[in-house]
Amino acid sequence: MTQLIQLKGVAKRYDGTGAPVLGPLTLSVAKGEALAVTGPSGSGKSTLLNLVSGLDRPTDGAVIVAGRRIDRLSEHALARFRRAHIGMAFQFFHLLDDLTVSDNIQLPARLTGVGRREAASRAGELMEMLGIQQHARACPGRLSGGERQRVGVARALVNRPELLLADEPTGALDTASGHDVRDLLTDLHRGGQTIVLVTHDLSLAGAVASRTIHLVDGHLTLDTHARAVR
Repeated sequence: MTQLIQLKGVAKRYDGTGAPVLGPLTLSVAKGEALAVTGPSGSGKSTLLNLVSGLDRPTDGAVIVAGRRIDRLSEHALARFRRAHIGMAFQFFHLLDDLTVSDNIQLPARLTGVGRREAASRAGELMEMLGIQQHARACPGRLSGGERQRVGVARALVNRPELLLADEPTGALDTASGHDVRDLLTDLHRGGQTIVLVTHDLSLAGAVASRTIHLVDGHLTLDTHARAVR
């Protein structure tokens, strides 16, 4: 099975001398897997996601994503790598309120040099797939939380990334909207999308993930696979 993510002896210290906030950690994530990362606040979940995305660099060890050792890439090369291989969905959406839903979704594609017509076509496909096509010309501020998260996921997927990273994607949502996003992530995983999901919500992890790891004080304390194929 192809390993999309490999962390080899990874540790992260922020003060340079103290105990690491994460690791040392060795971990692999296979292509097509949906991994949930759980644990209490301060356990290293967000640090792990930042290392996998290249937004942060390890103090020790190697981070390999899609066959590239990303901790050795320059900032410019990392930005290009992220645009091509990684999509990111955030707890608070980070949408641009002065752009329409369609333009928000197209933005990462346009930044990679995709033409306007092709980007608009891809955004249209995603909006239809995620059930938000009726909001194409609306601004995000007019949408519900669940709808805005769907826009955020569509934006994350517009460049057809191999890896989708989701950081507490239901954390700012009401229960009904959270269920919508849960169902969306489940459907994406069933379609073959590789997902790494950071969440405090064990019910979300149980519904979406084929595998769950638990971190405590930066160390891996549990690594379990779902009993049934979803």
